[in-house]
This record gives sequence, C-alpha cells and structure tokens, in this order.
Amino acid sequence: MSDPVETSAYNKDNPFPGRVVDNRVLNGPGSAKETRHIVVSIAGSGLHYKAGDSLGVFPSNRPSEVEALLVALGATGDEPVTLPKATAPISVREALASKLALAGPTRRIVETLFAKATHLPEKSKLEGLLVPESKELLATWLDEREFIDLLVEFPSARLTPQELVDHMRKLMPRLYSIASSPRVHPQEIHLTVAIVRYETNGRDRVGVATTFLADRVTVGATPTPVFVSHSHFGPPEDGSKDAIMVGPGTGIAPFRAFLQDRGAAGAKGRNWIFFGDQKRATDYLYEEDWVRWSKDGILTRIDTAFSRDQLDKVYVQDRMRENAAELWAWIKGGGYFFVCGDAKRMAKDVDTALHDVIAGQGSMTPAEAADYVKLMKKEKRYQRDVY
Repeated sequence: MSDPVETSAYNKDNPFPGRVVDNRVLNGPGSAKETRHIVVSIAGSGLHYKAGDSLGVFPSNRPSEVEALLVALGATGDEPVTLPKATAPISVREALASKLALAGPTRRIVETLFAKATHLPEKSKLEGLLVPESKELLATWLDEREFIDLLVEFPSARLTPQELVDHMRKLMPRLYSIASSPRVHPQEIHLTVAIVRYETNGRDRVGVATTFLADRVTVGATPTPVFVSHSHFGPPEDGSKDAIMVGPGTGIAPFRAFLQDRGAAGAKGRNWIFFGDQKRATDYLYEEDWVRWSKDGILTRIDTAFSRDQLDKVYVQDRMRENAAELWAWIKGGGYFFVCGDAKRMAKDVDTALHDVIAGQGSMTPAEAADYVKLMKKEKRYQRDVY
C-alpha cells in the first residue's frame, strides 16, 4: 500500500481536534501494568494513515499540577506571559496547562533560584548543588524533581510568572504506534498505551500524555489534538511475502495493524508473531484478536514469552532462539523481520538473537551474519520501530 496522498488541512502545526470514542483497560485484574486500548475518531478530518504509521497527540497537563504551581508562584493565573516565537502574550494558566512541560528542570533554574533566594539555609543548599564537584549529585537531584518541587523547597526565591516560564521547555506531542488498519477502520485510529504512574521525591508523578488519554479525556466529548506521522515502517508491499513480527508489551500495536491490513487485503504471505509481557493471565494483550486470526488462518503462528509465569524469566529473544531453525527457514525464504518496542534493551537483545540465529542456522561467521543482516536492512526486510 503506497503512501496515501495527504489531502487534509490538518498536520503537526494544525492538529485535528479528534475525539476519543473508546478507552478500555487491556490488562486483567491484578496486573502490575495499566495498558489501555484507546480509539480516536478522525471522522471529518480528511486525514489518511497506513499500517505502520504513528499518531501524534498533543496532551495538556493535570489541572491539579497547574494549580499547585500558581499557588507556589502566588499568582492568580491571569498574569500575561510571552512564550518564544509567540505573536501575543497568553495567560500563565494557559501556558502551564497546555504549552509548557512542568517536568525537566535544569541547572539554569537552580542558578536563578540561588540568585533570588533570600533565606540563608536555602541559599547555601542551592550553592552546594552548583559547585563543580556536585555535578552528578545535581543531575540525580534534578531527576527526582519537577518545577513544583523547586518552588516549594525554596520559597524565599520569589519568581514572577514570566521568570518561571522562561525556564520551561515546550510541551511536545507524543507519538504512538497505530494499532489499526485503514482498510478496516478508515475513520478511526486505535492506540495501545502503557499508562505511566510513579513516585519521586515523595510526590505522585504521571506520564503527561498517557494520563491525559487515560484520565482527563472524556470519551466522546473532549477535543484531543492529533496528527498523523507517516512512517517508512510497514508490512511488506508484496502480500505474498512472509512477515515475522516481534512486539512485546505495547510494541504489539503496529502488528495488530499489520494483521488487520494483511487480512483485509487478502495477503497470502504467512504471519508469525512473537509477543511477550509479564503474566499470561493478566497481560496477554489482544488475546481474542490472535485467537480469531489464528482460526481464520491469517495468523500462522504466535509464540509468547510471559516473563513472570515461571522461576526463570523468559523473553521474546529466548523464543526466537528456541525456534531458530524455523525462523531461519522463513528468513531464508525471503521473509520480512519486524521489531517494535523498547529500544534500550529489548530491541538490542532481539537484534543479537537475530544475528545468532542467522549465524548458527546459516552456517555463517559472525561477520557474514552481520553482512546478511545489513542486506536485509537494505532490502527493507528488517525494519524497526523502536523508542
């Protein structure tokens, strides 16, 4: 499926006010995770997408966090502030609600607070953080704090609303791999979202965009600013080719789209999924889809790795190694290999396993296997959507 011609007036600079029409938890009761299936209606937008694309979402911050900052500033919220590249001032409340990131303070605000603090113990603590030998300590200390923590910890350093916003970064849109195909859902975009909630420095923290979608958007009502981010990631254009898809956790999202797409297109190539998560009973995301597609003959095989269901943790790369001969047969026969999910560890481990399978099964040296993988990438037979 080649890229659709973009006829919409909506894009990253002019997002479409989408509507969330479904929001449900995918995990079973007792799961350590909160993963949600979110459906966004793009009806009337003129937006087109394809399997493999991402949806950009512009979130807004939690109202309680905005209020806390205004209280700490001693501000009403109506004070005007000017943001970089803005043509006109806006209220500090609006800036904090939807334009600026309330997390991620840097050394610069510590320097400003030090210059403005009038209370001696506060001043000496700030000075201690700014000395050269405290570089690592400062980084760790800032990691555990958001702007509200700094204003509360150093109340004698009075900042004006403009001084605070001058230290804040722009609130950026978040990209989510699309979990649906336009062949099946042309007016909807499905997302698989891991909701982020944690604690640092004695305060509850949240992922801004994930909790915006989970908690602050009213289904069917709240306008949700979105845009489509087109990607080179996507199922084989030749429907006769086999596809091997490795997507643990929310990395499964685009492969649900691939299966929908290939099924609707009548693609004859086989489909093999490797899925992993913590526990089968509570974290087998979209199990009903895999069962249905297996019965329909669209999903040829699925290998799962539930890391917490046995004493020794098992991951997707372990399942790849266990099925090395069959995996090599699919790859040698021209199959495509796709990976989606965590870039830091999983994607590296999967890449190592792929090299090992090719070397072992193809009777190659590590260097020859590396060349083979390079060729797969060049032929777009090895694609990654990692984050």
